[in-house]
Amino acid sequence: MAAATKYRSAKVAKNIKSGIIYTILVIMSFIWLIPFVYLILQSFAQNFVYTKFAPEVWTFSNYTKLFTDKTFPFWRWFLNTLGIALINAVIQTILTLMTSYTLSRLRFKGRQTLMKMMLILGMFPGFLSMLAVLFILKLLHLNSSILGLVLIYAAGSAMGYYISKGFFDTIPKSLDEAVLIDGGTKNTVFWKIILPLSKPIIVYTILMSFTGPWGDYMMASYVAQGRSTMWNVAVGLQQLLSRGNIETYFPRFCAGAVITSLPIMILFFALQKYYVEGVTGGSVKG
Repeated sequence: MAAATKYRSAKVAKNIKSGIIYTILVIMSFIWLIPFVYLILQSFAQNFVYTKFAPEVWTFSNYTKLFTDKTFPFWRWFLNTLGIALINAVIQTILTLMTSYTLSRLRFKGRQTLMKMMLILGMFPGFLSMLAVLFILKLLHLNSSILGLVLIYAAGSAMGYYISKGFFDTIPKSLDEAVLIDGGTKNTVFWKIILPLSKPIIVYTILMSFTGPWGDYMMASYVAQGRSTMWNVAVGLQQLLSRGNIETYFPRFCAGAVITSLPIMILFFALQKYYVEGVTGGSVKG
């Protein structure tokens, strides 16, 4: 009897604890969603009013003006960003995976030193090298080209090796040895054995390399140097806020932010399953 009472008390205490935790999580989620709800609501406002959470007059014109106003060609900024993100996703994914495979499978002199050096360099923010990067782009005659911005994003791909390498480390090396015994090469192992088993980490790398340039403002603004044809959505939308008539342009800025977030949201929710597996899972279980 005493044992049953003790069990019920423990169960009630556990339920109360779980209820408190879920309540806190719900409150935190609600607070986290407030800025996004505010952004969406203001994108339909005819005029921005500081003291109002929801618009007084609703309109869809902010979205249409993004694609019809020639002063601020949002469609060009969007295409610039999309093109840069797609190209970078391909280049960075290939470089990251190949570097990760090399550091995971091959043993060579200076390997540990190289990994530590790349890890340390990756801790420094990219803007510290802005002057040097711009000087190099001028030497290559790429300072006035979107290709230069793509080169900047892809250049440091190898330094993001650690997550992919950790995933490759979970794949048994006996598979490599079996292929090599059968007359295969390292290329055969990488392309036909490792990559087919690494779908989660491939998707994860693609997602990270695509979203990286999407919201970048500092480097994109610095390389563009005022050339509107090179602006991405982050730089372009900031120019909207620099206008004097904030009541008119802030709702359009919110509309642009909503449209800009759609590709990222669609991509993330479509690949969320593989994203989680790539971070937490292994490739071979048993």
